[in-house]
Amino acid sequence: VTTFKVPEDFGSVLNKQVTGPTTENLIKSDFPVQSFRPKVQIPFQRLPGQCPREIEIERKKRLYLTFDIAQLLASEGIDSNQLMPRHHDPDNMPTIEQKKDPVFPIYLPLKIFDNDEYDCRTPEEWISLGLEPGSCDRKPVPGKALLPTDDVLGHEDPKSQKLIYKWIDVGVLDYDKETELYLVHKTDKNGLVRDEEGRPILNGGRTPEG
Repeated sequence: VTTFKVPEDFGSVLNKQVTGPTTENLIKSDFPVQSFRPKVQIPFQRLPGQCPREIEIERKKRLYLTFDIAQLLASEGIDSNQLMPRHHDPDNMPTIEQKKDPVFPIYLPLKIFDNDEYDCRTPEEWISLGLEPGSCDRKPVPGKALLPTDDVLGHEDPKSQKLIYKWIDVGVLDYDKETELYLVHKTDKNGLVRDEEGRPILNGGRTPEG
């Protein structure tokens, strides 16, 4: 009888043993696990034969992962890049033959059409999802935002005709009650929310120095 020898890279062997599809986040992330949990109106204790709460949460996870806001808008004939108002250029007005309306260009901001009656969580509840049990540091909450691909020009002139707007993965850092706006930060190529020095952004970016 010989002793059982554990391979040196035992951790990597276990990581490769993934059986079947899963919604568990298997890659390194700056987002807390509970920030991906959908909200379901189901009691914690259910009668025999009824769907358990955890099963319903898992089903909602898999359902929401199949949704993409850019594809949903495109299927309705909506160009996300045209959702943002731009500067009016009278010298380059489109003609009727181009099937564009030269009299009424897009000028209304998206917030006019915002409706939160069917939101399952309040802004404060969304932000609180970044708090992990036993931790005093609030992590970012995952989301998507319609932002310009050019960060420099996007800050200088958000209504520039040269900008291209796309739905981009972001980390929600904070919420302002007065302006009803969220503070977001683009994720990097690895899906992480880091500052210029590569450190995770916690508590909305606020440091002990303010």
